[in-house]
Formats: sequence, C-alpha cells, structure tokens
Amino acid sequence: MIGMLTAGKLVAAILFAGLAWWTSQVIIPLFPEGSDPGMFEWVNTAVGFAVGWVIAGSRAGTGWAAAVSYGLTTVAGLVFWALFLNCSAEMIRLSLRRAYDGPVEAVIGIFDLMVENGQIMIDPTVIGTLMIGGVVAALVVELAGRNFR
Repeated sequence: MIGMLTAGKLVAAILFAGLAWWTSQVIIPLFPEGSDPGMFEWVNTAVGFAVGWVIAGSRAGTGWAAAVSYGLTTVAGLVFWALFLNCSAEMIRLSLRRAYDGPVEAVIGIFDLMVENGQIMIDPTVIGTLMIGGVVAALVVELAGRNFR
C-alpha cells in the first residue's frame, strides 16, 4: 500500500500536508485563551503527508468522480488521525500530572479529548477549508496521476 513513488502519491502527500498545515493555522485561533498549541501544526502536517500518500495517492488516476470521493475520504482520515495523535499526546501529558486514576481511564480520556477537540473544529471556516481543500487537492492529484506516470 505504501509502495513505490509515483507522481500521484508525491503530489497527494505534499498537497494534503499543506492542507493540514493551513487548516491548523485556521484552528489555532479557536483554541481556548491561553492554550499552547505546541507541535499541533507539525503533527497535523505529518499526518496530512501520510494520509495523502496512502489514501489519495494510491487512488490517483481512477477518475474525476472518484477524485472527489477519495479527497473527502482523505480529509476524514486526516481529521481522525490528527485528532487521535494530538489527543494521545495530551493524554500522556495529563497522565504525567496524575490526572487519571488508571490506564483504562487514560485510554477513555483520549476519546473524551477527541470529542472535546472535535467540537472546536465544528466551525464553518474549518469545515469549508477541509472540504473545499480536500476536493481541490484530490482533483490536482487526479490530474498528476493521469499525466505523470
């Protein structure tokens, strides 16, 4: 699935990494006052690179309608994995401060944090950036997949 380098995979990885970075810049002002984003945008950029390569890049060249579909699928994967990784890091930080009574509570805490942070993302600007950016990026990936083999 990771496979060989193709133009579609490379373009997808770069475009979805850029989309993840840009969306992170849109989300950071929505954080509660005094929040420290830490490595938020860099983690998201790495996730965007990975999901772009694996999800969108592997499907490049399958058609224009399919491009819209895999663009939105890639955005969904990006949102899930970025939330999961960022919330896992936050859970580790909180567990080092002994905020959880045990390991099961800490694992459940990841999903509680994902819901909390997911609610921050329910903003028209964030949703529009992800949806429009994902579709446009996928159409460019499709173009690259068709023209550069």
